[in-house]
Amino acid sequence: MAREFSKVGVIGLGTMGAGIVEVFARNGIDVVAVEVDEAAVERGRGVLEHSTGRAVSRGKLSEQDQAALHSRVQFTASLDDLAECQLVVEAVPEQLELKKELFGKLDTIVGPEAVLATNTSSLSVTEIAVATGNPKRVVGMHFFNPAPVLQFVEVIRTVVTEDEVFEDVKALAIRLGKQPVIVGDKAGFIANALLFGYLNHAVSMFESRYASREDIDAAMRLGCGYPMGPLALMDLIGLDTAYEILDTMYKQGRDRLHAPSPVIKQMVSAGLKGRKSGRGFYTYAEPGSSQVVDDALTPSSDGGSTAALRQVRTVGVVGSGTMATGIIEVFAKAGYDVVYVTRSQPKVDAVTAAITKSLEKAVQRGKLSEEDRAAALSHLTGTTSLDDLATADLVVEAVVEDLAVKKALFENLDEICRPGAILATTTSSLPVVDCAAATSRPQDVIGMHFFNPAQVMKLVEVVHTVSTAADVVATVQDLCAKVGKHAVTCGDRSGFIVNALLFPYLNDAVRMLSANYATADDIDTAMKTGCGLPMGPFELLDVVGLDVSLAIQRELYLEFREPGFAPAPLLEHLVTAGYLGRKTGRGFRTYA
Repeated sequence: MAREFSKVGVIGLGTMGAGIVEVFARNGIDVVAVEVDEAAVERGRGVLEHSTGRAVSRGKLSEQDQAALHSRVQFTASLDDLAECQLVVEAVPEQLELKKELFGKLDTIVGPEAVLATNTSSLSVTEIAVATGNPKRVVGMHFFNPAPVLQFVEVIRTVVTEDEVFEDVKALAIRLGKQPVIVGDKAGFIANALLFGYLNHAVSMFESRYASREDIDAAMRLGCGYPMGPLALMDLIGLDTAYEILDTMYKQGRDRLHAPSPVIKQMVSAGLKGRKSGRGFYTYAEPGSSQVVDDALTPSSDGGSTAALRQVRTVGVVGSGTMATGIIEVFAKAGYDVVYVTRSQPKVDAVTAAITKSLEKAVQRGKLSEEDRAAALSHLTGTTSLDDLATADLVVEAVVEDLAVKKALFENLDEICRPGAILATTTSSLPVVDCAAATSRPQDVIGMHFFNPAQVMKLVEVVHTVSTAADVVATVQDLCAKVGKHAVTCGDRSGFIVNALLFPYLNDAVRMLSANYATADDIDTAMKTGCGLPMGPFELLDVVGLDVSLAIQRELYLEFREPGFAPAPLLEHLVTAGYLGRKTGRGFRTYA
């Protein structure tokens, strides 16, 4: 039976340490809260008072419970006051020598049965443990920020951690209302090992000026449903902390994807550490503030373009699948006349029926008036002839993701469409420039990557090639706003923004599973509960389809030739076996 901890110590009262103190005290445990000096102690006390005060103001904590919570906490600047604690958790800065020195001191202060835990997010728990005379009682207990809110704890056992110690800490995490996931001692553990590769990739994307910070962040929020964009998240974590985590992970694993982007170190050296310093990738109202204020990189309200816009009144859409149908509905509801082309009359009828049904559902839910439904339907014209696109101002293709098919279509559109008409492809991974090169008007060709379902998802990636005219880019950006979409703009590179950041992360998760470091369930739990993502990587892979995921990953590897982008062998094997995810009833999980 697991032991009941009644008195614990927490060393380090920054945001994370104070949050851990609050978690313990909320659950009826007496806490000795230690900082380096009296001034730091008072700052830590202030962090705890602010956090609990906010909980009271939001009705999540009563004033009586707040008072009881504070009565359980003893603040001190002396490590000697930890002598009677049954468990001590350190939450000091991520510096290995500092932690080792601290654990060496704790070894002589606490009793022989006391458990020593480190909240490190990336350093070797084993190296910290061997700084003590009894490494068997040392364990990792990695909380996530903000600790009182996030219901996830990584419990890290080393090769020498005693089973009883490990079981006691796991039981404690459950008692605290957390979901513990058990992992071995590897830099980054689960969540950070997957998260920081993604964050580092986003920084590289920004550093190369491939896309603006605002567009990178908006792409991941709107395209993937992430609670924060990667650059805003870097600012919240702290660029100095992020650099230390990435550097530690790189030194241990030698994975180039974890080698910190040079700009991170440059920014840290310049004091641009994120929110805590008032400036990082964004500029904040003051140090510690979450309020972003305009700076030299903030885009102007007109998008910064001086190009005149082309007139768009009639839109053509080629295709009859789910994506094409959604795009047709988007333009029709926004008041544009839409001519859509499919291969047969039954498919024309099927598209009309699908849009009619979708609009009817919107009316029944009060999201659309009957007049607006009638108006949208009046804008629709279905046909089986590409020649009917001759007068369209913009044509969007949404046919099968096959380059040969798309190139042949663009050759036809080039011959049919009027001069000055914009030709757009919805490809999610193929080169837009190859479609453009199939025409005599590459300056008029652009990517408009909608996300599925197009009627719901707000994001459109506007992809310009080396040939795309500035007025075409400006027109499509303006058009996206007029149909209620948020446009992000980038160059013609495999994966664009969203897929280029998302799929290497998913591939890393498959490699982690292949290495038997953690189960699919634990990895999904870590990323959903610890990082606030709407779906775990294996849930998402099964929804997207493993064949689709593999095809995108292959495109990324082919373009960037980055070894870390090579598709994980396990993904290849599952696709070969026909295990493609939900659509076949089996992928990383089996479905009824």
